[in-house]
Amino acid sequence: MNRLIELLPKLADAVFETLLYVTIAMVIGGIIGLVVGVLLTTTRQGGLLENRPTYWVLNLIVNFFRPIPFVILIGALQPLARLVTGKGVGAPAIIFTLVFAASFGIARLVEQNLLTVPPGQIEAARAMGASPMRIIGTVLIPEGLGPLVLGYTFAFIAVVDMSAMAGVIGAGGLGNFALQYGWRQFNPWVTWSAVLIIVVIVQLVQLFGNTLARRLLRR
Repeated sequence: MNRLIELLPKLADAVFETLLYVTIAMVIGGIIGLVVGVLLTTTRQGGLLENRPTYWVLNLIVNFFRPIPFVILIGALQPLARLVTGKGVGAPAIIFTLVFAASFGIARLVEQNLLTVPPGQIEAARAMGASPMRIIGTVLIPEGLGPLVLGYTFAFIAVVDMSAMAGVIGAGGLGNFALQYGWRQFNPWVTWSAVLIIVVIVQLVQLFGNTLARRLLRR
């Protein structure tokens, strides 16, 4: 317990690092994932922008990268991370990898949630002469907003989980803190402190996501 008190400043830094990594990954990856997800939805057969070659390529890329375990993805993307960020280790590299992984995961979630929008609403907008881009912006995304919020909430929690592997390439965060000062030094107080903070973060985000989605679905 005394050791935990001594480590409180490092614990605070670890919390900040985790939130920083996850926030950047969700903002950048969330935007990329939304664009790719909308393209997957609209270029499929029968979609607003039906284009089978485009859909086939995007679907293949998403299916290729999405199932790769994150710890393997870290190593596989290290040369690309070094090329893009200038560093193959540390915070820049882990943020790059988190953004990469989040983008493909979110893209599939966006596609799945937008497919729940009733086709009749899209056809009604088409019949009124709305352009495909207008339909995407005023019908497809707004009508799928409730499920999208739940999807992004799930993605946030998944990215928090992935951020625990940051220590593999010398980055920080709660996962690295728990491993370095808890598990490796046989101190369960430190390990469980990090675990409980992660649980609190996840619970707060899940509560916010559920509440916001519920209000959107009741519109």
